[in-house]
Amino acid sequence: MSSLPRKVSQAQIARDLGVSQALVSLVLNGRRDGINAATYERIWQHTALCGYRAKGMNPAAAPAAALHPQIGAILRPSLTLSRLGNYFSHVQHGLHAGLEASGGSTAFLGSADEFDAARLARLFPTGHRFHGLAIFGEVSPAFLRKLLSRQPRLVSISACPDRPGHTVNGDEKQSLDLLVQHLKKLGHRRIGWLGGKAGQGRHETRRDAFHAALLAAGLASDPRYETARTEADRAEGAEAIHKLLPLARRADFPTAFICYNSLMATGATLALNHAGWETPSRLSIVGADLPRPPTKREPAVTGAGTCAHSLGHAAASLLLESAPAATLDYQHLTLPARLIIGETSGPAPSAFSSHQFAELARA
Repeated sequence: MSSLPRKVSQAQIARDLGVSQALVSLVLNGRRDGINAATYERIWQHTALCGYRAKGMNPAAAPAAALHPQIGAILRPSLTLSRLGNYFSHVQHGLHAGLEASGGSTAFLGSADEFDAARLARLFPTGHRFHGLAIFGEVSPAFLRKLLSRQPRLVSISACPDRPGHTVNGDEKQSLDLLVQHLKKLGHRRIGWLGGKAGQGRHETRRDAFHAALLAAGLASDPRYETARTEADRAEGAEAIHKLLPLARRADFPTAFICYNSLMATGATLALNHAGWETPSRLSIVGADLPRPPTKREPAVTGAGTCAHSLGHAAASLLLESAPAATLDYQHLTLPARLIIGETSGPAPSAFSSHQFAELARA
């Protein structure tokens, strides 16, 4: 049974913000003289988020950003709306849903590599309309500092957790622990890595988490059976597994591979099945994120990760609930991961014949 919603009052708003009820009353009636501008905005913002409405309020006195906050969205370099992909499209939807619930909205501002000094000045003049900024993916610290100087309310989504501003990330360590433990329970002792987005922070974080998960499980890593591609789609997954197939004659060839994401896992699985090498009976393939629902022509991939929609929703909450710049305290959130078991992982094969290795190597 759900609990009744909290009854909001000026007294409750005052307690939430650590100010006097008299100050809340003055602000909501439009009084500005003698009141700190940051406190004025903070009270209106919290009032709007709580949904408080009362006789005597003067909504016309509210800062526009408090009642209808608009968040600017910026994509990492080389990422465009046409190449947003399955992952960041879900993040964007979560951000949109979280903002819309509070009367907010997003505005797409472009990719990080499209910004220069003139563009920054044009988008962020003194008193600009953006209540905050959401950065999708990893951008340079120098670019972040430029943005923070114009809008301190900023959240980086799926980026290095030590970056300036708020950050929201999935628990990569937990994701890889779940995958390695799942494969270990199925009898796998030799597990390889098919990486993507080589050189980017997220790949390094996931690969490091992969190595740590193997170590924690008492399993050894083998760099001969690790590869990293520039991108991370189906084609890259197929190319990554094909690159390692010439090594399949070896007795210590992995019985399972963990891929950078479920798209690569799908590509690797389809490539192996097309070559007549059935998964998971001969080789298990899993992805280090939550897999999307499969199509009729695709397998249901086993994967572990954080819900992308939840990342976007958490980012919206951080931006809407942030105090004004003068009192901003940045938070770094790590959301939990979960495991979804699909059709691409199964018990480790007990043995391979030399004929089977030769067949796989020729695929």
